[in-house]
Amino acid sequence: MEDVPGHNRPSSFDAMLAATTPLDPIVTAVIHPCDSASLIGALEARDKGLITPVLVGPPDRIHATATEIGADLTGVEIIPSKHSHDSAARAVALVREGRVQALMKGALHTDEVMSAAVDKATGLRTERRMSHVFVLDVPRYSKPLLITDAAINIYPDLQCKADIVQNAIELAHAIGVDLPKVAILSAIETVYPKIPSTVEAAALCKMADRGQITGGLLDGPLAFDNAISTRAAKAKGIISDVAGEADILVAPDLEAGNMIAKQLMYLAGADSAGLVLGARVPIMLTSRADGTLSRLVSAALAQLLVHDRLGKGLM
Repeated sequence: MEDVPGHNRPSSFDAMLAATTPLDPIVTAVIHPCDSASLIGALEARDKGLITPVLVGPPDRIHATATEIGADLTGVEIIPSKHSHDSAARAVALVREGRVQALMKGALHTDEVMSAAVDKATGLRTERRMSHVFVLDVPRYSKPLLITDAAINIYPDLQCKADIVQNAIELAHAIGVDLPKVAILSAIETVYPKIPSTVEAAALCKMADRGQITGGLLDGPLAFDNAISTRAAKAKGIISDVAGEADILVAPDLEAGNMIAKQLMYLAGADSAGLVLGARVPIMLTSRADGTLSRLVSAALAQLLVHDRLGKGLM
């Protein structure tokens, strides 16, 4: 797939938001919405029909923030907590009680949310490792681009990478990609034992051949250029159904994934959203620097994923 010149194509984020129109909002615990950005994001997601927010945090701070932004919280449920750690723990408990279908991070550190989510006794673990997926709308790419894992697993081993891939495939299905093309990235496109990520890429592809990873079309190792540009792939003589057509880019480690995603955002003008997957429910793990669009599209992703799971009898 050749990259699309200019900024004239329709936004893939608009299409995702439009796809949520017939869906019921999902009940979402908003964790510690004690600053304007997180509270505005939650309320705008409510107004767009994406979520029904349950605000978890110190009531006085939530009401003070609402007054600051001129918001009316009439009819919005508030679950009181003492502080940010307590907010995360109470939100996770709401999931375990079956009261909410998703989590949305507010004004607290990611570590606080994830510590509560991964707790072995009281958290949201499943048989699959949790991982983060960025969904990017890149102006010079003709479809949504999923990048993983850039936020949770620092140096994932092979089994962890298999879960990372499966999580991303599940999200791609939810946004309407029936057979996502998954590029397993490294520095080169041949297996070279001195670069372990090339060996793991080859192993992941063989795992897909054996049915250990399902629902996607994998190829790797692929370098970034030939994963997203047919021109680069042809110049290197790569024959592949994935090269130049990738829907999902799987980074060798968190540092590489984070750099790829941030470069596309800040140098290529990509809009971003994202979710943590592999837990009992999707977790909207937006950054404090993210704008309203990022929060809205993250909510739309969670809504699409929850309804896709409900349709498959998985929730």
